[in-house]
Amino acid sequence: MARIPYVLVDAFAPTPGAGNRVAIVLDARGMSGEEMRQVAKRLSEPETAFVTERQGNVFAVRFFTPGGEVEFSGHAAVALGLALVRLGLAPEGTERLILHTPAEALPVEIAYEAGEPRKAWVRGPTPRFRDLPPFQALKEVLEALGSDERYLHRGLPYGVAYTGLWSLFVPLVAPGVVDALEPDMALLAEISRKLEVATVHAYAPMGPRSFYARDFAPLLGIPEDPVTGSANAALGALLARAGVVPKREGRVHLSIYQGHRLGNPGMVEVEVEYSPTGVPLAVRLGGEAAIVATGEL
Repeated sequence: MARIPYVLVDAFAPTPGAGNRVAIVLDARGMSGEEMRQVAKRLSEPETAFVTERQGNVFAVRFFTPGGEVEFSGHAAVALGLALVRLGLAPEGTERLILHTPAEALPVEIAYEAGEPRKAWVRGPTPRFRDLPPFQALKEVLEALGSDERYLHRGLPYGVAYTGLWSLFVPLVAPGVVDALEPDMALLAEISRKLEVATVHAYAPMGPRSFYARDFAPLLGIPEDPVTGSANAALGALLARAGVVPKREGRVHLSIYQGHRLGNPGMVEVEVEYSPTGVPLAVRLGGEAAIVATGEL
């Protein structure tokens, strides 16, 4: 295999050393899926994005974790959008990119500040929901997380939702309870497999429109993901569907903080748009990103 240049980007943080690190292979033309999987494994970051084609402001992209390919990665999409503009691979002044994933085409909006690309907004896959798992399954998840039902927040929704990955959402009473979790990863992987979810997302309220979260994905080869785009987008959709945030405005903006327990603090902005009937119609996630380094394999 020829030398493979890549760039490392920290997503959902304004400066290097925080947020969630993404490896981006900017020219993956001609690479097979197996070659991409091997490269992602060698880079060993939580996510690697591969640009397989590009034309103007349209880019074909595939996302891999160390465990294999995933349909969508929110933090990788945010990092990729900003990196493409900052590295001059998209036309100068580009405000809108299209990322063609194997599943669908996703628009990325670039927000500028003082003429510099500051933030990327990505429309995630259409929200989907499953029936609630039985309460006994939730008790098993709480046990695997190192907690119990005393710390369950009864006013917030638990359930399974999707905006690129299926995640199980577990509401807890306070951020301190979320930080105190010490999961049994083997048990959590077993339960995740049984419930057919990619991640378990524990969260707690910080304010009316702000939340704190941790995300565990042992099935993807990621014991704990520092700051998660797709799961937090799905959390926004779940909260909107449950009526926790107001529907009267037609759309709602949420801030979700994550990564502090790992020393990689970051913040994901989530915007949920409602249909005229009050159903969550679309979700956008946004954030900053910082280029950390370049290298080659």
